[in-house]
This record gives sequence, C-alpha cells and structure tokens, in this order.
Amino acid sequence: MALKRINKDPYYRFNDVTYRWISLDNWTYSRTFKTPFDVRKWQKVNLVFEGVDTVAQILLNNVTLGRTDNMFNRYSFDITSVIQEVNFVEVRFLSAVSYAAEQSRCHKAHSIPPACPPPVQKGECHVNFIRKEQCSFSWDWGPSFPTQGIWKDVRIEAYNHYHLIYFSVTPFFAKSAQQWYLEVESIFDVVSSKPIAGLVTVNIPKLQTQQTFSVKLQPGEGSIVLLVNINKSAAVEAWWPNGHGKQTGYKMTTTFMMEAGCQIEKFSKVYFRTVELVQEPIPGSPGLSFYFRINGRPIFIKGSNWIPADSFQDRVTYDTLRLLLKSAADANMNALRVWGGGVYEQDEFYDICDEIGIMIWQDFMFACALYPTNQNYLESVRAEVSHQVRRLKSHPSIILWSGNNENEAAIASNWFSIPSPDIGVYIKDYVTLYVKNIREIVLSEDKSRPFVASSPTNGLESVKEGWLSQNPYDTHYGDTHFYDYSSDCWNWTVYPKTRFASEYGFQSWPSFSTIEKVSSPEDWSYTSNFSLHRQHHDGGNIQMLQEIGRHFKLPQNPDPVKKFKDMIYLTQVMQAQCIKTETEFYRFSQSEIINGEGHTMGALYWQLNDIWQAPSWASLEYGGKWKLLHYFAQNFFAPLLPVAYEDKGVLHIYGISDLHEDHKLTLRVLVHAWSSLEPVCTLDEEGVIAKAQSAVPIYKESISDLLERCRNCTRKSCVITFSLVGEDGLQSPTNHYFLSSFKDAVGLEKTQLSVSVSQQDDTYIFVLQTTAIAPFVTLDVGSIKGRFSDNGFLMTEKKKVIVFYPWEPTSVEELESSLILTSLLDIV
Repeated sequence: MALKRINKDPYYRFNDVTYRWISLDNWTYSRTFKTPFDVRKWQKVNLVFEGVDTVAQILLNNVTLGRTDNMFNRYSFDITSVIQEVNFVEVRFLSAVSYAAEQSRCHKAHSIPPACPPPVQKGECHVNFIRKEQCSFSWDWGPSFPTQGIWKDVRIEAYNHYHLIYFSVTPFFAKSAQQWYLEVESIFDVVSSKPIAGLVTVNIPKLQTQQTFSVKLQPGEGSIVLLVNINKSAAVEAWWPNGHGKQTGYKMTTTFMMEAGCQIEKFSKVYFRTVELVQEPIPGSPGLSFYFRINGRPIFIKGSNWIPADSFQDRVTYDTLRLLLKSAADANMNALRVWGGGVYEQDEFYDICDEIGIMIWQDFMFACALYPTNQNYLESVRAEVSHQVRRLKSHPSIILWSGNNENEAAIASNWFSIPSPDIGVYIKDYVTLYVKNIREIVLSEDKSRPFVASSPTNGLESVKEGWLSQNPYDTHYGDTHFYDYSSDCWNWTVYPKTRFASEYGFQSWPSFSTIEKVSSPEDWSYTSNFSLHRQHHDGGNIQMLQEIGRHFKLPQNPDPVKKFKDMIYLTQVMQAQCIKTETEFYRFSQSEIINGEGHTMGALYWQLNDIWQAPSWASLEYGGKWKLLHYFAQNFFAPLLPVAYEDKGVLHIYGISDLHEDHKLTLRVLVHAWSSLEPVCTLDEEGVIAKAQSAVPIYKESISDLLERCRNCTRKSCVITFSLVGEDGLQSPTNHYFLSSFKDAVGLEKTQLSVSVSQQDDTYIFVLQTTAIAPFVTLDVGSIKGRFSDNGFLMTEKKKVIVFYPWEPTSVEELESSLILTSLLDIV
C-alpha cells in the first residue's frame, strides 16, 4: 500500500475522523540493534516493556517471545537463549478497534453493554472488551484516537544471581506504641538454583534510624517484607495536604548485600502520613459520614477530576504535568481524582503530587460500562492491578483506591435497559470483577489506605447490600455525582446536600486563542460544522445557551467572529458562576445537618484539564491556560471565605475556614448601586469568629431590611460584596451576592476600562482603572503562556492591581499588544 503522510496536527479541524484509517490498520514496529554487552557473562537477560498499547505479538530474531493485550501491564520476556550479537526485534500490533470487535463477537455468554458510544461522540465500539485507555475510543469531552504503539520505556536487563523488580515503602503509625514504622517490600527474581542469603540495611540519616536484617531469597520470583521501626527520639514531620502543612519527605537508602557478591543500592524518598476514610453514624441524621482523616485530622477535600492530558501520551511531558498540577495547587486545591476512563498516570505525576501536597483518589481503569469476566480477561486484570498497586503504593499522595467510575450506578439505575430477569448475571459479574478480584488484590498488596468499589457509591451501605446499593446517589451515604443542565444553576436548592460531591459540572468553550490553533476562519461561529463537530455531549451547545439566557442577554453582534468571541466569554462566565454557586453550597454544608442531610466533606468538580481544544467541563484549557472557572476556584477554594446564600427572602452569610485555629475577624459588608463606584452603605460586624475547619453562620438579615437600610436600593439596582478581615493581614477574598439577573439589572453603565503594564522582577503588573462598576472583568493575552493573579472579577473600585505570572519569556510590549480587556457591558 502507498504510505500516507500525516502532515497536520491530528487535532486540526476534522482530523480525528480524517485520520481514523490509521487506527483501523495493523502496524509493525521493528529495528535492528547490537547487544551492548557480552551475552555469555549473564545468567539471565530480559526484554522489558513498561507499556505496550495494546494488542501485539513480540518477536526477537524471528522467535515469538509472547503477546500483549493490556496497555496497563508491564511485560517482561526472557530472551537469554534468543539474544545474539546483532538482533532484529519486531512488535506486530493489531488494530485495537478490530480486536475489541472480535472479542465482543467471541463473547457468547451474554452481551456486555454498551456496544457503542453515542453517535455525537464519533467514536468506536466495544472499548470495554480491551484493556486500554477507555476514552481513546471517544468520550463526551474527547476525540476517538485508538492509538497503537509502545507508550512507555523499553529496555534490556541482564543480571546474575538476583534482580530487584519492585520496591516499595509504606508508612504505618502504631497507636499503642506511639511510633512510626515502615513496611519495606522488595520483589526479586532469583536466578540461582539455590537460596541466596545476605544482609539488607535500611538507613534514614535525618531520623537517626538504621536497621540491618538478615534475609534469604528463594529461587524464582518472591518478595521480602521488612518492618523498620523509626527511632522514637527522632521528631518525624508528617506529610500534609496542600494548605494544611508541609510535604516533608526523608531520604532513605536501602542496601542489599548478598553472598553472591552483587550489591544493590536503592535510593528512595519516604513520607509519613496516615489516611482513614471515616464512615460512622452522625447525630441527627440517618446514614453514615464519608470523610477523610489525614494524620488524625479531618480534611475537607477541595479539588477536581483529572483526565488524560492528551490523546497521545508521548506528548505529555514532565513540564505538561507540572504546569497542570501546579495550577491545581495554585487554585487552593488539595486533591484530584484520577478518573477511571483514562490511564494510571506516569510516575512523575505522583511524584509532583507528593511534592506539592495534592491528594489522589485513584480509580482503577473501568468506566461507564459493564465488563466481561471470562478467565483470560480476569487474569489480565489481576496482573494489571497488582502491577499498578506495587508501582504506586509508596506515594503518600494516593489516599484511596476506587474500583471503577459509575459502574455501580450503571447497574442500579439500569442505564443499559437490561431486562430485570437478566440483571442477576450482571450483578454477579460486577462482584466477581471489583470485589473478588480487584479488591482482593488491593487488600493483599496494600493495607495502608482505604478501598471503595465504585464512585458514586454508598460506601459501607453498598457493601451491606451485597456491593450494589439500591440508590448509589443517596445523600446519606458515600459520595455522589450530580449533573443538571436544565435547572437554574444560581439556585443552590437544586444541589444535593451530600456527604461528598466527587463529580459535578457545567461546560464552557475554551478561549478563542486556543480554538484558533486548530481551526480556520470559516469555523469561527457558534453554529459552524466545526463547533458542532467538537461538541461531543449531546445538546451541549444548546444547553450552554439556555443556561446563559437565564441571567444574561445573548450576544447580537452583527460581526460573526466578534459574536463567537462574545459567546465564548459568556460560556466561561456562566460556567464559573455555576460551579462557584454549587461549590460554595458544598463548603457551607460541612458543619450542619438539615433535614438529615449535610456534613459535606468533599467537593471535586468535573473536570480539571482538557484532552484537546473543544467545549468541555474543564477549568484548564488544552495547553494549560486558565479558564475563568479556574480563577474563580482560586477564590471559592480559599482557606478562609465568607459565602452568602438567600433562603425565603433572608440573606445568610457563613464563615468558612480550613485553618487549624479559630480566628476573630471583622465581616465587612458593602452595598453598591450598579451606577456608582461609591458604596451606598457599609456595615462592619466585629468580633466574628471563624471556627477552625468549620462553616458557621456569621450574619443574617432579610433582604428587604437590608435594602431599606441602604436607601434607594432595589434588587435590580444594587449588589452586595463582603469579606473577612483579621489581625496580622489575615484576609479572605472579597465575595459578592447578586440580587437579580444581569439581564434585569438597572443602572449598569458602559465603562472606560484602561490599563498600564509594567515589569517587576519576573512578573508583570497590570494596573486597571474603571469609570464605573464593571462585572466579570477579564484580561486575555491570547497565546502568551502564563496566568493572572485574578480574573473575571467584579470591579467596584476605581483602581485594581493584577499580577501576570509568565510561564515563558515575554515583554511589556508583547503583553500590551496581545491584551484584550472585556467586561460584561462589552457584550452587545
């Protein structure tokens, strides 16, 4: 066949469909290589693949070494008798699409739904029959690029006597002895025909801890587990999540000195932290709590959900990961859920999370589908799970293993319309896969952190009901996922007062500068073929218009490109405002029980990052640019925050604090008329107590009294802003409460916004000035990489100073010429 060359980015315009032929073909990777050592000197030589995507036959010098069928597995082939001085290696791939279809055809027992994704996703079928990144066959926020290839490291290992395959260190705290100890596990391949004895020394100089053990390794593959007691007189600093303390780690050296003479030295970093998932009765409420205690302290989980950062994993570099994860930490997040339809992330991902204090809820890679449980499939899954747990369990950032995404709910709510007499078969499959296989392996490999079978789940209640609860969305147990695109998202009463919100969200469009890179001018309208093609969520573009239309006037600009840019801006304003309302509701519900519901202890919105340039639920665009939602997150996840909501005409303000001590503060409430930069009235409530790690009511007044007090104010003509201020510069972000929709607001004037830019060390200072109150003021510097200190804000003062943090070199001139300033009144 004639080779076709791909000369455009696969993400350009319609290439996800145009390039589909690539995934439907079979491809072979081959090369010749010289062996860089004398083969005769080694007892054993292995060819190791850290990751093969996905179905392949592997040959060396025309001898078949074996086959692969699982992208998440590590494969090691013994090539001792096959390797020569010059070698020819081949990896013959089979199209993942045709393999999945074939597996589905051969599965005679019963159908395993869903067969195919919805047509709007332009995807491929039967992804549940292949152990591969599930979203690579398409998702409601991503394209279908069913890749095939070698996606991780490949190497040759040669050794004598023995070889270390896995090494892990897990901390435990013995309450009775008030002492930390470590479980150090080493898994070896021993090639000698008789046992090998020797000494293992573990040394942590900073903690004055050194222990030596005598060990004996049996022939074959086996493990040794050493328990290392940490010196009691050493002050151990624990690892804390972002915002709660430091992420202290200690250097540790483990030396293996075996009689066969070959010494192995292993350098690692060890962190000390405990994690408990607390599920116990709550006074005044049916059901059970669901929250995490880290080092004995309850922690409110603030963050988002992580999806693969690219359809092509080799484009995801350390810098990509660092930028996205640092952006999460910079927005006051302390946790992310690695979602079960993507990949188990690279080692660097977890290293960065360890370093910056991002806790990880780790799903196993099963999502929104039912799965087969035939022997071959289960064997492959068992190998995958034990490999991944061994690889990852030393990371303090991982606080939970979770069996799958939404599969308990899929059966309980019967997403796939299974006739009721047949449901039993699927329940049995579910328990076999997640409980009898995955859970069993996790519990035997890692006793240091909790396991749940699914998300959402009712936790212990699901277990009690045979691992499948009647209603996994029950607010009295476990975690919930919640999406509602038809209600008014400014209305907090539509949200579930749940124990833990692990998924919730609204879509928006990415910035024009992000879209521009993969489109052409005829694509730049909200209703273009391109705009429809990129929207993989059924009715998504219309839902955004409807949600915007509740509170804003829709753009009517005669210039189609300007109208498109205005639409993009409004989708981002709407998304940010929706998620702000919902997240603030979850945060102020943490300390109260109302009608048996509350004690919400987690808010992870869907989703953090994007896999390509398209409308989605993400707060970070493909490439890392912050959407308005991400700027809002920085405020709604702030460690200290006042939050307002209205109930039956009464305004309530709660003081929310993640700080470890109580603080005495002043609550400052300002009422502004839309038509004036001077506040109509100011109220200072002194001696307000923000209770440590709680949400408490700090202010209450009927809105009619408030408006009467601030004469000449109506709901349509005024807005309320408020903040908490304390001693020693302790201060919350300024929050606000809108008394009416913007489309009904009275007195808003078109403003003259001006800006001056100057450089200060490594940052740039933007001084903004306004002649009138300006809602949702947004600074955009196109594709110059970096972020602002604040964005999308309500400007109620003449002057505001914003800092720009560049991620690459730039200049005042570049920033000035790229800058576009927008506020709500620029949308016509």
